[in-house]
Amino acid sequence: MSSATKLMAGLTLFLVPIIQYGGYFLLTLLFDKRSGYMVNALRQNLFRAGHAHAGVIIILSLVCQILVDASSLPKFFQWMVRVGVPVAAMLLSAGFFFSVLSPTSTGPNRAVNLIYAGSLTLTVSVVTLGIGLLRAR
Repeated sequence: MSSATKLMAGLTLFLVPIIQYGGYFLLTLLFDKRSGYMVNALRQNLFRAGHAHAGVIIILSLVCQILVDASSLPKFFQWMVRVGVPVAAMLLSAGFFFSVLSPTSTGPNRAVNLIYAGSLTLTVSVVTLGIGLLRAR
């Protein structure tokens, strides 16, 4: 395992407590009748999506860190993948949460664009890694 992989995996693991806090936050909303969370289906769905995407993509990010070492990507593209996947997790999650911060939201605000930015970042990162792995055969 390269030192770059150890560095990025170590930094990525610091995001796990933030994701855990997101779960705690959702739990407090469920039990607080004044939060308005249970009467706003859009907010419920986007908050759950934000939490789920964060957790799954952080796990994917850790796997990608190891796979970068096996690829034949130039250094620039290695770092693009190493940084891109965890950044995508943060962008996607932030977009889902920040787009419906108000308990009375009836539609997402402009923060929904973070979801599109995160999705594009994730796509470019994993496709780049896939190409690098196929070239390394």
